[in-house]
Amino acid sequence: MVLGDDKRINESVRSCTTLDDLFRQAAARHSRAIALADPPDRSWVTDGAARRLTYAEADCLISAVAARLRELGLQTDAVVALQLPNTIEGVIALLGVIRAGMIAALVPLLWRKADIVRGLFRVNAKAFITTSRIGETAHGELAMQAAAELFSIRHVGVFGDAPDGTVPLDEIFSAESRDAPPANRTGNPAEHVALVTFDVSGDGIIPVARNHAQLIAAAVAPLLEGCIGADATILTTTPIGSFAGVALSVMPWLLSGGTLVLHHPFDIDSFAAQRRAFHCDAAVVPAPLLTALAEGGHLAGDDIRTILALWRGPERLAAAAQWEGGASLIDVAAFGEIGLIAAPRRRDGLPLHCPVGKIAAPYDRDDAIPVIETARSKTGTLLLRSPMTPQHAFPPGAEQRHEPHLNVQADGFIDTGYGCRPAADQRSLVVTAPPAGVAGVGGYRFVMHQVDAIVADTAPGATVLAVPHALMGQRLAGAAPDRARAVARFLEHGENPLLAAAFRSGGAPAAA
Repeated sequence: MVLGDDKRINESVRSCTTLDDLFRQAAARHSRAIALADPPDRSWVTDGAARRLTYAEADCLISAVAARLRELGLQTDAVVALQLPNTIEGVIALLGVIRAGMIAALVPLLWRKADIVRGLFRVNAKAFITTSRIGETAHGELAMQAAAELFSIRHVGVFGDAPDGTVPLDEIFSAESRDAPPANRTGNPAEHVALVTFDVSGDGIIPVARNHAQLIAAAVAPLLEGCIGADATILTTTPIGSFAGVALSVMPWLLSGGTLVLHHPFDIDSFAAQRRAFHCDAAVVPAPLLTALAEGGHLAGDDIRTILALWRGPERLAAAAQWEGGASLIDVAAFGEIGLIAAPRRRDGLPLHCPVGKIAAPYDRDDAIPVIETARSKTGTLLLRSPMTPQHAFPPGAEQRHEPHLNVQADGFIDTGYGCRPAADQRSLVVTAPPAGVAGVGGYRFVMHQVDAIVADTAPGATVLAVPHALMGQRLAGAAPDRARAVARFLEHGENPLLAAAFRSGGAPAAA
């Protein structure tokens, strides 16, 4: 189902089409076209030289990953965790897991042992795929440490320099072409769970599962609002460790059947080189960097026609700077792992308010496709309902076990927890505040009462607060009698490096 017109997109959401079907159709249409391209600074990001893959080459690698997973004895619907940088391995592994008939669980890049163990325990993961390193962090070793505490994980696969005791995955690049055994399933394949991401609420980590149809639905608004057509070249700076990352990169690429150019955030020289080399039609960038990129001339020119600006903190959108660039700017507000709202800028360059009720795409068309519905709860929070939003808690039975879970109301609405108020026109809403008790640092969320407990237990006498930050929305700021010891203790216990960075005077790592 390659993107052709609005009607065909609408039909794909309601059909039996899977993500693997979308890829195979694109590969059959132009097997020699470039499908995926690595960042040119890949050697800094992880092991191995930068690669470009045609659709035929990518197809063989996807099958090799799927076959390898089956050879390990993993069964249909087994959960396979992925923690990979924004390189071709991330996309190949994701589609390989899906082709094998399994469920990919996307682990955020800055999660360390403590969060990984908590999250993967919830979904009963059977395998873990990662790379030898991302930057200076030895993720292969990290995966083994986490697996040692998780009885369910029997296999750790590693791209790059694989540590002893792991399954080397670089062999797929030299192995002979082979087909993966078909997944044995009944019913509509598009209704089976394909992907799990991890949200965070005041109660803790919440697994969020989506089927193929819901993932396809997530890309409809960005595609239509951005006028991203067939064979488009999309440059993405958003890693695929979240629902937003998949919805704004992998899904538009699969529906377009074009080229996905991967950028591991963030190096401006690499970004500029990729844009020049591929004459990109669309770019996915973090909204807080939008002004700086535009002022530096990095979003100007005739090649990039569409910019998808990802707002991890939707409450900041209303105060966004006026857009004066030549490219069409689409604001994409991400409400955790629950859903996305994509909207073009007004003619004066200012952001649109969020309409109350049903939202269709494109905004200015009479024949627009309904993509999402909004409402305001009695407590003043934003509710979302859409073909992209989950319909059930995951894993099954989470409610009965009283585990933190996504609360899907009887009418299908999900409370995002974001505060909102009616706009002056009374026909739209303005998002005003993030969920209570949660700190949003870039693309990462922290439950503050849990952070307080970790700090009290790990570094007695230390304190930590969430404070506003111009680029990341919020940042963690800590004080301790012995800062160096506190940092060492957090890292020793496998906590998120953003927590450790709160006690350093030199700043924090990027929160992608």
